[in-house]
Amino acid sequence: MSATSAFAPPDAGRKPAHEHDPYRVGRGSGGDNEATGHGSGGPSPKRIVVGYGFWIFILSDIITFSTFFAAYAVLKDNTAGGPSGAQLFDRGSVGIETVLLLLSSFTCGMAGLALRFKNLLWFQVTMLATAALGVGFLVLEVHEFAGLIAQGAGPSRSAFLSAFFTLVGCHGLHVTVGILWLLTMMAQVFAKGFRDDIIRRTACWALFWHALDIVWVGVFTVVYLMGVSA
Repeated sequence: MSATSAFAPPDAGRKPAHEHDPYRVGRGSGGDNEATGHGSGGPSPKRIVVGYGFWIFILSDIITFSTFFAAYAVLKDNTAGGPSGAQLFDRGSVGIETVLLLLSSFTCGMAGLALRFKNLLWFQVTMLATAALGVGFLVLEVHEFAGLIAQGAGPSRSAFLSAFFTLVGCHGLHVTVGILWLLTMMAQVFAKGFRDDIIRRTACWALFWHALDIVWVGVFTVVYLMGVSA
C-alpha cells in the first residue's frame, strides 16, 4: 500500500453524489443514512405513501367485487322456479341510475380541478352536486329493492336473487359510504381550508368514487343488460 493511499480520507474513492444520482431523484446530496435506512433524500413524501396505500385498498375492494361478480355469474340461472332478471328488471329506472352516477363522476372531476386551484366556492358547489347525484342514485336503487321485495322477489327467493341483492347492495353500501365521506371533506375544507392533509384525503375520496363508477359499469352490463336480453 502506498503512503498516499494509506493517508487518504475514507470517502476519497467515492463518486460525487450527483454521479450516484444524475437525475436528482433523491432530495438531498449526501450518501445513505445508516440510522434510517434511507438515502440522503429521506423517505418518500407522505403524498406518495398515502396514495400507494390507498391504491392497495382499492385493488382489494376490486377483488371483493370480483368474487361477487363470479358468484352472480354462476347463480344467475338458478331461479328455483321464480322470476328471472328479464321479468324483474326495469331498464328505464336502471338507465336513469347509470346516468346519475356517470354525471356524478364528471362533477367529481370538476371538484378535483377546483381543489387543485383552491377555489372554495366551486369546490363546494361541485361536491354538493356530486352528493345530490349520488343520493338520487341511492333513492332509485332503494325503490327498486323495495319493489322487488313487494313482488315476493326478495333475496331469500332464489340463489339468483341472493347473488343479485348481494352484488348490487354491496355497491350501494359503498356509494353510501362515499357520500358520507364526501360531506365530511366538504366540512373539513370549509372549516380548515385547503391544508395538505385535507387535499390528500379528498384525492383518496375522488379515487374511491371513480372506482365505484367503474364497478357500476360492470354491474350495469353484466347484471342488467345481459339479464334483460336473456
